[in-house]
Amino acid sequence: MDLTGLPLLTGVIFTPLIGALLIAFVPREREALTRWLALGTALVTFAISLLLLPGFDPAATGFQYVETADWIPAFGIQYKLGLDGISLVLVVLTTTLSWISILASFGPIKSRLKEFMISFLILEVGMIGVFLALDLFLFYIFWEVVLVPMYLIIGIWGGANRIYATLKFVLYTLIGSLLMLVAILAAAFSFQAATGSWAGAFDFEQLRGFGFDPTLQFLAFGAFFLAFAIKVPMFPFHTWLPDAHVEAPTAGSVILAGVLLKLGGYGFIRFCLPLFPQAAHEWAPLIIVLSLIAIIYGAIVAMVQPDLKKLVAYSSVSHMGFVTLGIFIFQPQGMQGAILQMVNHGIITGALFLCVGVIYERTHDRTIAKMGGLAAPTPVYAAIFGFFMLASLGLPGLGGFVGEFLVFLGTFDYSPIAAAIASIVVILGAAYLMWMYQRVVFGELSDFLKGLGHHLTDVTPQELVTLTPLIALTLAFGVAPGLILDLIQMPVGEVLARVGGPLTGAAP
Repeated sequence: MDLTGLPLLTGVIFTPLIGALLIAFVPREREALTRWLALGTALVTFAISLLLLPGFDPAATGFQYVETADWIPAFGIQYKLGLDGISLVLVVLTTTLSWISILASFGPIKSRLKEFMISFLILEVGMIGVFLALDLFLFYIFWEVVLVPMYLIIGIWGGANRIYATLKFVLYTLIGSLLMLVAILAAAFSFQAATGSWAGAFDFEQLRGFGFDPTLQFLAFGAFFLAFAIKVPMFPFHTWLPDAHVEAPTAGSVILAGVLLKLGGYGFIRFCLPLFPQAAHEWAPLIIVLSLIAIIYGAIVAMVQPDLKKLVAYSSVSHMGFVTLGIFIFQPQGMQGAILQMVNHGIITGALFLCVGVIYERTHDRTIAKMGGLAAPTPVYAAIFGFFMLASLGLPGLGGFVGEFLVFLGTFDYSPIAAAIASIVVILGAAYLMWMYQRVVFGELSDFLKGLGHHLTDVTPQELVTLTPLIALTLAFGVAPGLILDLIQMPVGEVLARVGGPLTGAAP
């Protein structure tokens, strides 16, 4: 069945918005209807995203399913959407984690449920829009749309310190995105000055073939870099992340780790490298050093965390360091590994936050020192938690291994020293994850957990429904990474062709 003529991209972006509008008219006391309407909307969006797969041609160059309409013709601004293999895998990741997060919030979210579901669906609109926008102005709009609902999700339904965490998150993100807006406008004005026309001034496909002035490239890259580095988050722009994760509700943490951090990595690949290739080479050595610091620093700090959520949050800093490292060595294996790492990190870390949420719902505490002995009263939970712990530390055969391995291969080609530094995290990752698991799951049941009595139950059927798809995907992408690598091989080659191939020069 040929679906390429249908506006599937518009459908997958705005279906959550339609759901949010419907929920707005549901009476506040009809909570069950609100929950099921939100879940149904997310599942329909997920189904539409899967419809993109049969008509997608992995061997084709350029973008597919392109949709274009004039929006502000006087300035060449268009409503332009398009899809390549990189966008496709991230869109499906987003729609998958969105319905899982909404289902996971059925129990924990008890106040202002209607507002929560509306915020979550609007957040999904922004995230999918970022991955599909091919007009820089439209991209910026979607980028900003993401900020408001996440601010509300943490600020209203978060923990005791939620206001501090939310303000920190917003200030960091806003500063970066405003500088990015200045860079977008500077690029558009430069294009208009050179061509004498606004036509295509914000069109990504037009701008990526345009040779910007070296000074403009360097400064614009810096502005884009700051926006994306904060979102990843790269060291030293990461300090908002642990606070945001600790205070966010479980569903917020899942989508924050699973998708929002990927917006930064995607931005580097989609915009920074093709638009400003010369500047990318100038900035790359600094970014590689910061990535190596993040990989080691995140793992060391995770090792000493007393809070389960903070430990998983700092592990994200370490894992996302592999993403930026893989991108900026400008090497095919490295970049494919970075994208694979983004997808697998979204699945595995999202699942770890769900696991933390499961135990938090029973104990209302995340302190590792108070846990211990969970294997006896909650054997299914202990097995699932152990599975994702092993996936996160990179056990071969599970999703966390292949992406990091490809980044190691690419980094070794660039610099054996850099690869050796990055490989230290294999030991550190095993240390902090297995030590955490030992303290939480094995041994005698702690006095704190004994005091919970009959409240300490194993995973419910609803919780199993949220975790089972992530188990299946972790196994699938660990055993058959080609499911993703085949989709991204062509766009990775196109990006690297524009940026000029592997990085050369002095290695750190």
